[in-house]
Amino acid sequence: MLFYTQVHMASADIRRKAIESMQEIMTETEKTELEKERFALAMERISQIPQEKKCAQEYRDYFNRMAEFVLLMKRTWDFVKDGSLYRVTLEELQKHNKELYEDILPENYERSYANPTYAVNCFGKEMGQLLAFVSAELRGMIAAAYEQSLTDMVIRAELLLEIYQAFLCAVEEAEEGQDRPVPDYEELRQIAYWYVSDYYETETYERVAGLLLPQKDFATRIIMESDLSDIRYLYYYGEYVTENEIRTARHMTELSEETTRLMADTYTEGYRIGFAVGNKDISIKKTVNIRYCLGFERMIKQAIKNFDQIGLKPTIYRAGTNIFQGRNVNKNGFFGANPNKQFDYDHKEDQALFLDSALVQRKLECMQNAYEQLKEEAGVMGGPAVLEIFGETPFVPQNKETACKLTDKQQKLSVEYTSKAGTLQNQYIKGEERSFTIIAFPVPEIGAQYEEIFDEIIRINTLDYKRYQSIQQSIIDTLDKGKYVLVKGMGENRTNLKIQLHTLHNPEKETNFENCVADVNIPVGEVFTSPQLAGTEGILHVTRVFLNELEYKNISIQFKDGMITDYTCSNFETEEENRKYIKDNVLFHHDTLPIGEFAIGTNTTAYVAARKYGIEDKMPILIAEKTGPHFAVGDTCYSHAEEVKVYNPDGKEIIARDNEVSLLRNEDIGKAYFNCHTDITIPYDELGELSVVTGENQVIPVIIEGRFVLEGCEELNKAFV
Repeated sequence: MLFYTQVHMASADIRRKAIESMQEIMTETEKTELEKERFALAMERISQIPQEKKCAQEYRDYFNRMAEFVLLMKRTWDFVKDGSLYRVTLEELQKHNKELYEDILPENYERSYANPTYAVNCFGKEMGQLLAFVSAELRGMIAAAYEQSLTDMVIRAELLLEIYQAFLCAVEEAEEGQDRPVPDYEELRQIAYWYVSDYYETETYERVAGLLLPQKDFATRIIMESDLSDIRYLYYYGEYVTENEIRTARHMTELSEETTRLMADTYTEGYRIGFAVGNKDISIKKTVNIRYCLGFERMIKQAIKNFDQIGLKPTIYRAGTNIFQGRNVNKNGFFGANPNKQFDYDHKEDQALFLDSALVQRKLECMQNAYEQLKEEAGVMGGPAVLEIFGETPFVPQNKETACKLTDKQQKLSVEYTSKAGTLQNQYIKGEERSFTIIAFPVPEIGAQYEEIFDEIIRINTLDYKRYQSIQQSIIDTLDKGKYVLVKGMGENRTNLKIQLHTLHNPEKETNFENCVADVNIPVGEVFTSPQLAGTEGILHVTRVFLNELEYKNISIQFKDGMITDYTCSNFETEEENRKYIKDNVLFHHDTLPIGEFAIGTNTTAYVAARKYGIEDKMPILIAEKTGPHFAVGDTCYSHAEEVKVYNPDGKEIIARDNEVSLLRNEDIGKAYFNCHTDITIPYDELGELSVVTGENQVIPVIIEGRFVLEGCEELNKAFV
C-alpha cells in the first residue's frame, strides 16, 4: 500500500514505469488488487479537491466541477455494483440518467467546461482546448461505471489528478518566486499525450475484443435477460434516454409477434442473402456484429435467435465515448439518444492536441497486436448487421474556431492512419469472406404520425423483391448497351455528369451493373456499378441533402476523370468554411476521392412515402439512395473483395468491381483504398434526364423529368399517381 501510494504521487513518467515494472511480475489477481488500490486512492484524493483552495483561483471552479463529476461516477459505480440499478423505480432511474448528462445538455452547454468555447473564454485558447478535452474524456467514465470496467474508471480519474497536480506544483513554484502559479501548457499537453499513448494498447484490445468476442456480452445480457415490457431496462446501459427510446420500446411491445418476427427475419435474411449473392461461405463464420439503437431490443432479441439458427453468435459493442474510440455525431455500435450532437461535433478532432507520426505508429502497432492475439476470432467474424434510425430533428452544426482542428500535416497523418488501419483490419477480417446488412426504422421524433410512418417503413422494407428484380433487369439490359450515361438536373439542380462505363468484352456473360434487391442494403430498389474513372466528368449538385446526419445546402462537387477536383456548398458565410466542412466530413481529410459508385434508385414507393409524410429531410441515406440516382465518393462497393466473382440472378458476372484507383492494390495497397464511401442522391424531382449513350451514339432515355420512360419500367411510375 505504501509503495503504491509513493508511486501514485510521483511524476507521470516515473509512475508509468513503476506500474509497468510491477505488472510484469504480477499475477492477474495481483493486478486486479493493484487496480482496486489505485481506484480507491484516486477517489480518496479527488474527494479532497472541492475542499481545497490550492490551485490558481481562476481554475478552482473547473477542478471542483470535474471532481464532483468523478465522484458522481464513483456513486454510479457503486449503484450498479450493489444491484441498486435494478431495484429502484423508473422515476429514480430517470432522475439519475439526467444527472449523468445534465452538464452537456443544450440548455446547459453554454456554461459547460466540455464546451470548447466556454473553456477558451475562461482560460485562453490552448489551455481552454486542453481542459475541454479532459472534461469530455472524463465523460467516458459513464460507460465504464455501467460496464464495471475498473481500468477505464482508474485511468480517467488519474488523468484528472495528474492535471490537477501540475497546477498544485505550479503554485508551489510560484510561492518560491518562480513564474506565475499556472503550469506551462506544454507540460499539460504532454500529460494528455502520454495518457493517450500509454493506454492505447489496453483500449484498442478491448475495442477489438468487443467486436470479435461474444463473451463480451454486456448488451446481449440486457437484451436476452431483461423483461422488455418493463421500460426500466433502457436505463441499464448507461446511455442517455429520452422519449424517443421510451416510445420506441413501448411501440415495439404493441406490435404483434408476427410483425416483430417479420422485421427480424427481413434483417437476418438480408444478412444471409448477402453472403449468397456475394458468393461467400457463411458456414465458416461464427459471429455477427450487431449494431442498433436503444428501444429496438424486442426485434434484436428475435434477430439474435435467428442468427443462432444460422450458427452465428452476436457481438455488440458501445458506440464511441472517448478519445480512443473516437467521438462523432454518426454513432457506430449500440447507442441511446445523443444528449448534444454539438458536443460530439466540437470534440471530433480532439486528437489535434497530440497527433504526431509516433502516435500514429503506436496506434497501428496496438491494433496489430490486438488482432494478432485474436486472429482466430477475427477469421470467423461475418461482418456487421446494422439497424439504423431516422426521424430526429436534423442537426446543423456550428463550426467553432475554439474547437480543436487538425493541421494540414495532422490531416495527412489521419488519412495515413485510416488507410493503414483499414488494410490491417482486412488482413484479419478478410473482405472477400465477410458481408453485412443494414436496415432502418423511424423514431417518434419524426412527428405526430410516427406509428403510421413506422408501419409504412415496415411495408417498404418488405416489398416484393422479385417484382423489382425483373424491372431492374430491364434497366440493366439497357445500361449494358452503353459506353456512358448522362445525368442532368432540372430546376435549380445544376448536375451535368457523364459516367463512363466499363467495356463488356462478352455481353452474353458479363454485365456492368448489380441487380440489388433485398439483401445487404434494405429496402429493395437499385442497380449499381463502379464506373470507369477515365472519361467520368462533370458537376454533381443537390440543393439540400443530409449525409451522415449533417446537412449540406447546395452541395456541388466537380469531377475530372472520376476524381474530385473542386467542391463547395452554401452552409456558411465564407467559401473557406464551406470547403473545410466538405473536406472534413465528406472527403474525410483526403485531397481528392474517386467516384466509387454510380447507381439508379428504383424505389418510387419510398420516395412517395417521404413526400406524403413530409420527411424527405429525415430519410436515412439507406432509403434515400433508392429514391433517385446516387453517386458515392470514396471506395467502390466491392472494396477489399474485388477478386470475388459476383453474379446477377440472370447468371451474368458483374465485371465492374474495380476502378483505376482500386487496381492500385496490386502495386501499393495504401493508394488503393480510402476507407470511406458516402452516397449522394439526386431526388427524382431534381432529375431532368438520365440517358444511356451507346457505342453508336444512340441516346436511350431511362428517366426524363423524374419519371421512368424506359419500356418495362412503367410500374415504377404507379407510385406517383
